[in-house]
Amino acid sequence: MNRGRSISVSHHTEPTRRSLPYRVTNWPSSPESVNKLKTKWTRMEWCDWIMPLVASRYPNHCAVLLAGSHTRGQATAQSDVDVIIFEASRGQAYRESFIHDGVPVEAFVHSFETIQPFFESDRERGRPSLQRMIADSWTIEDHPNLASIRQEAVQQLADGPVVWTTSEQERARYFLSDVLDDFESVTNRAEGLAIASRLYEQSIEFVLRANRRFIGQGKWAIRALAEFDEDYASRHTLAFELYYQSDDRREVVALVDDYLAPFGGRYFDGFTLGKR
Repeated sequence: MNRGRSISVSHHTEPTRRSLPYRVTNWPSSPESVNKLKTKWTRMEWCDWIMPLVASRYPNHCAVLLAGSHTRGQATAQSDVDVIIFEASRGQAYRESFIHDGVPVEAFVHSFETIQPFFESDRERGRPSLQRMIADSWTIEDHPNLASIRQEAVQQLADGPVVWTTSEQERARYFLSDVLDDFESVTNRAEGLAIASRLYEQSIEFVLRANRRFIGQGKWAIRALAEFDEDYASRHTLAFELYYQSDDRREVVALVDDYLAPFGGRYFDGFTLGKR
């Protein structure tokens, strides 16, 4: 296990994400159309399906990547298709969702210049969404610039996120301790479920950022924890399952205390925020 790597950590307010203009069109009325998705297609089959779409919808494209679950072998019949499209002269990146041939598609439209600000933002917030997509992608239409962009994505994933400061570490420890205290003392089941939901991801975020590892959101949270320490990920799942099924919170409390222990344990006395 990797628990010996104790690094400064904090929990700061997540910086505003550099958002893409986003629009959704023509979601299907029934799952049957989505089930047409080919989850086992080869790269060439994807090329044959994607390129006519890109040619008609993005005539100024100069490079195309297929990303997401289809390149990782994790796609289901309901998975959308993530496509990264590069245009030579685009000044502002955007994303859009639409249905093509009965399949949900998410398109991320960039120029080679707009990629870098997203890389920087993802490293700062500790969630490398774009880096993961590009590192795991399949080339559908190549361009001389793609190799260096993919190499940079892979390198940033290996380097980890921007390291939190000591003051950020103390803030992270305080707020996780606060949620844990609430969870340990709650008597209302509905309130307990709400607190557990928050504690699930916040505790993962703490232990990962404490060890200079990237975090994730939703399904990516437990995936990121498993990449760091499979024993922790298994214990995390079992502890929260026990609570949800039987209202027994002891394993969750013990787990989060173990996350906090290398960094000083629960923190309340002496914490300040905004004092001048």
